Amino acid sequence: MLLRGGRPRVHGCVWAVALFPCTAFLVLPLMAGYVFARSARHRAHRLFPPRGPHRIEDPDVARVQRVRAWTAVAMSLLLLVVYGKPEDVSEAQQQYMTRLAVTPPLLLLSAPLVIAFLFRMASPAAKAHMRPRLRAAGRSALAYIGAVTAVPFLLVAVVAVEDRSSADLDPGFPWAQLALTLPFFWLLCFLVFATGPAVRTGFNSAAVHAALPALLTAVLVWEFALIGLVTGGLPPGPPVVQVLAVLAGPASVTAVVRWELGRLRTRYGVTLRA
Repeated sequence: MLLRGGRPRVHGCVWAVALFPCTAFLVLPLMAGYVFARSARHRAHRLFPPRGPHRIEDPDVARVQRVRAWTAVAMSLLLLVVYGKPEDVSEAQQQYMTRLAVTPPLLLLSAPLVIAFLFRMASPAAKAHMRPRLRAAGRSALAYIGAVTAVPFLLVAVVAVEDRSSADLDPGFPWAQLALTLPFFWLLCFLVFATGPAVRTGFNSAAVHAALPALLTAVLVWEFALIGLVTGGLPPGPPVVQVLAVLAGPASVTAVVRWELGRLRTRYGVTLRA
C-alpha cells in the first residue's frame, strides 16, 4: 500500500471490461480466429496424430538420422562455399522451397506403390491384419486430398461472388461471401496443422506396417534427387564432385534405411512378410 501511495489496486478483469468497447474491433476477430484455428487443429491432429501410436521409436536410429541430416547440410554448404556462385545459392533456396511444395503430393503418389509392394510381400495373416489399418490410412489421406482440392475451388468461388457483387448482380453478396470465406479459412488452418504430421507419419503409413515409413523415405529421397537433377541440373564443382553430390545423399539415406530395417527385424521382430 505504501509503494502504491495508498491507491487501491484495480483488478485486470475490470480493465478488460472497461477497455472492451475500445478494443472490440480487434478482440472479436482474434477470438473468432482462435476458435477456427483450434477447431482445425483438433481435427487435423485427430486424423494425423503428431506421434502415431503404431510407430516404433528407436533412439539410436533417430540419432543416426540426425547425424546424417546435419552432415548432408554441412556438405551442401561446403560445396556452395568452395564451388558455388551467387546464382547457385538462390537456386539452392529455390530447390528447397520446391521440395517443401512437392513433398505432400509426391508422398501421396509414392505411398500406394510402397504399400502395394509390402502387401504383396506380406503373408496371408499379415494381409488380414493390414487391411483395416490400410482403410483408415486411406480415409485420412482422402480427407487431406479433399482439403487441398477444396481450397482453390473455394477461392475461385469467393472471387466470383465478389465480382458479381461489384457488378450489382448479386445483392446477397455479404452472406454468400461469408458462407464461402469461413470454410476457406478453416481448410487453410486445417492444412497448416495437418501437413507437418501427415508428412512425418507418411499419412499414417506406420499404422499399416512398421517398416513402411523407412521404405517411403528411401523411395522419396531418390525421387527428390531425380527432381532436383531435372529442375536444377548438376551441382557446382568438377564432374567427380557433381556425381558424388548427386548420389551421396540418396545412397547414405538408403544405407540408414537398410540398417533401420535390420534393427526392426532383430530387435522388434518386424519383417516385410509379417
